[in-house]
Amino acid sequence: MKVEQIYTGCLAQGAYYIESKGEVAIIDPLREVDPYIAKAEKEGAKIKYIFETHFHADFVSGHVTLSQLTGAPIVFGPTAHPAFEAIIAEDGQEFKLGDVVIKVLHTPGHTMESTTYLLKDESAKDYAIFSGDTLFLGDVGRPDLAQKGEVTQDDLAGYLYDSLRTKIMPLANNVIVYPGHGAGSACGKNMMKETVDTLGNQKKVNYALRENMTKSEFIKEVTDGLAPPPQYFPLNVKMNKEGYDNIDTIIEKGTKALTADEFEAVANSIEALVLDVRHQDDFIKGHIPRSIFIGLQGGFAPWVGALIKDVKQPILLITDPGMEEEAVIRLSRVGFDNTLGYLKGGFEAWKSAGKEYDTISSISAETFKSRLETENLNVFDVRKDSEYASEHIENAKNASLEFINDYLSEIPKEAPFYVHCAGGYRSVIAASILKSRGFHNLIDVAGGMKAIREAGIPLTDFVCPSTLKNGKS
Repeated sequence: MKVEQIYTGCLAQGAYYIESKGEVAIIDPLREVDPYIAKAEKEGAKIKYIFETHFHADFVSGHVTLSQLTGAPIVFGPTAHPAFEAIIAEDGQEFKLGDVVIKVLHTPGHTMESTTYLLKDESAKDYAIFSGDTLFLGDVGRPDLAQKGEVTQDDLAGYLYDSLRTKIMPLANNVIVYPGHGAGSACGKNMMKETVDTLGNQKKVNYALRENMTKSEFIKEVTDGLAPPPQYFPLNVKMNKEGYDNIDTIIEKGTKALTADEFEAVANSIEALVLDVRHQDDFIKGHIPRSIFIGLQGGFAPWVGALIKDVKQPILLITDPGMEEEAVIRLSRVGFDNTLGYLKGGFEAWKSAGKEYDTISSISAETFKSRLETENLNVFDVRKDSEYASEHIENAKNASLEFINDYLSEIPKEAPFYVHCAGGYRSVIAASILKSRGFHNLIDVAGGMKAIREAGIPLTDFVCPSTLKNGKS
């Protein structure tokens, strides 16, 4: 028996490859499925089943394409109603894979169809669970995404409590937990950075598995402090339920090379979004006016989903040479399939064509410190509310990147203002959005809070929740 976790850091997502006696099961595959097929072929094995733990909200699964290419059936848990052919398994149903067995444990709560898959080894002993978004390491799945009709988030949280205590917690402590996500995912609140653990350790450290915890206590703790889900989540759920275009079609369309003149003409004719995915340092030095920066080297896909409101938005890419296909694939993982091409030769081709370009004013933390000591500066901290609350520059205003458009009325139109984040990635995203909105009087603090600390700028950890927008603290 072979079990491999295929972890994608950008999405903080775990897919799984299970093999026994030449038969393979894939659990929660990513949109691009060639690596799974290639791996099975290399091992001389055949993909027999594709298991889905639930209808994913934060990424588009590769289940439909993988099934079309391999003939392997897609398996969902009870109550799932996809628009395509699939096996809707019963609770407790078992699927034989070589010498091992995968057992269905229906665990509603995150969503009603949420299912955990229990792997039994060659001796029929419980070996591991693939818990999807039911159980994370250090946390459990948020219960607010599948509210429908009269079913509330409290109802879902109650179902989740029962699922954990009747289906998962009774399992042996040495059972391995393979979750659907790790730290950085918006599907939970408190996930650990580790991606594999034992159930016994989770019973010790996971607040949601606390012994003698009542259902009412569980519901209160699980629903407390939930941030609004990204707007692209329901759109991804729809694609996972109804199907989507083959990724090869998306790649072919998205990797069309355009000259600078062609690129400009397309951008202007259909109001395409120009998305620059280079490193933030390169974007600062020069970029196409009104383009938006979201770099591939950061949390690319989640930020695309959080900040670009419509998955059907036409997109044109500025990339480093050779990164065009990577960008298109990573956009497709979160359902953004309408990439129309890229600038051949990258940003340098734009400059060589004599086209207008823009820059971002940026200063070091040391220069920023000297100005703070002599001037009354407008400072905007675009980190999350929780980061700001734990430590921030005195008198800096919190303007979390994911809600940056809500703060436009507070940003000065003419006077200089300064933006910073934790390390320099998010502040440049914010700066690009603000410049596209006509705010050209901004100055980025290079290196963010890390550089600010190193420069010895005084910080405070006190914040009054009433000063934050939307009552968030």
